[in-house]
Amino acid sequence: MSFLIVLGALCLLMFVAYRGYSVILFAPICALLAVVFTDPMLVPPMFSGVFMEKLVNFLRLYFPVFLLGAIFGKMVDMSGFSKSIVKAVIKLLGSERAMLSIILVCALLTYGGVSLFVVVFAVYPFAAELFRQSNIPKRLIPGTIALGGFTFTMDALPGTPQIQNIIPTTFFHTTTTAAPILGSIGALFILTCGLLYLNWRRKEAQKNGEGYGDVLINEPEQYEDEKLAHPLIALLPLLVVGIMNQVFTKLIPQIYGTATHEVQLAGHAKPLVTDIASITAIWAVEGALLLGILTIIVFAFKQIKERFAEGSKPAIAGALLASLNTASEYGFGAVISAMPGFILLTQALRAVPNPLINEAITVTTLAGITGSASGGMSIALAAMSADFIQAANQANIPLEVVHRVASMASGGMDTLPHNGSVITVLAVTGLTHKSSYRDIFAITCIKTMAVFFIIAVYYLTKLV
Repeated sequence: MSFLIVLGALCLLMFVAYRGYSVILFAPICALLAVVFTDPMLVPPMFSGVFMEKLVNFLRLYFPVFLLGAIFGKMVDMSGFSKSIVKAVIKLLGSERAMLSIILVCALLTYGGVSLFVVVFAVYPFAAELFRQSNIPKRLIPGTIALGGFTFTMDALPGTPQIQNIIPTTFFHTTTTAAPILGSIGALFILTCGLLYLNWRRKEAQKNGEGYGDVLINEPEQYEDEKLAHPLIALLPLLVVGIMNQVFTKLIPQIYGTATHEVQLAGHAKPLVTDIASITAIWAVEGALLLGILTIIVFAFKQIKERFAEGSKPAIAGALLASLNTASEYGFGAVISAMPGFILLTQALRAVPNPLINEAITVTTLAGITGSASGGMSIALAAMSADFIQAANQANIPLEVVHRVASMASGGMDTLPHNGSVITVLAVTGLTHKSSYRDIFAITCIKTMAVFFIIAVYYLTKLV
């Protein structure tokens, strides 16, 4: 019964999200309904001590990233840099490769360490302009961004600095370049299958006479007759963000140390203590975004000075909506993971005999339930990593392979309708689950299949 309660709460949240209702409202409702059917007396403490605590902690850490990412993306739009890059890409690759162009831009940013949420804000102006000029339906933008930003560069390619590739290192004592051959094979599988699917969807739309669309929300500004910056200058802010994110990631631990940093403030009795290891990535991307924004100001001050006051308002509103949506999902996952049914599920998953398949199913299932790749993997590895290691050692499976399977599985079924990244990309693009989630789900299925594909490759070839 307790498992059915957890499953019911998850299905209800996915249903209301798909129907277009606010996740900010329904995430706590669905979570607390699960608590009501488990133990009504726990509703107030679970709401205040778990849901709200996790929601606030998420905002405390990530709202500046959402805000700076939204401002950065809007300034790229207002400066005309997006159209400059789009024109250069069309000239270089041709309009028939518009989707590939957006996928490559997303991949470049995420592999450079830029947060997935920031990538959505930064790339959307490019995608909207390129799809409009190529007459590709706008509803295909979320699936395209998902393929470029939420899949192979997030956790498959060796060395990616995304958190989904970092978490397993602490459990298996591996490095971010674990299983480079398997990871590269998995990345190629995802990219190839994803491109084939998206191009099929585009051709189907063309056969039906469907263009970019008429009923549009959150559209970037258009510049029909304005002189545009050189494409290399337009690319500079993106390069600054990607490069400086890496620089700050290495520089911050050198300045503040790698453990905790304490400073005594005049107005405080206790010292201010900061856990540098947990905050480095956030500080790094915030600093990189600030430098990216300053770069746009330096090279496009005239273009943005008249538009910034009004143009920044929708960007800030979008950042608030996206961050609260995701924070509510985070709180929902925290409540659900504390339920007895969730614990029963984790115990039931231990029954799968093959160690790699067991790990893949466990991680992707928990990521799907919590709506978070990093959250689901953290829960799974915290509870079962010792079992995974023991089973792998008994089967003579290198822990590098265990790392790569866990990492890729976390980004499998995590992108169900209630996932924070899904809700963010739909909110930013002004689209709905009904119009665009089908393509995101197809990419989700491809990503999930890729995990079992690399497991098969490993058993057939023993490649690592």
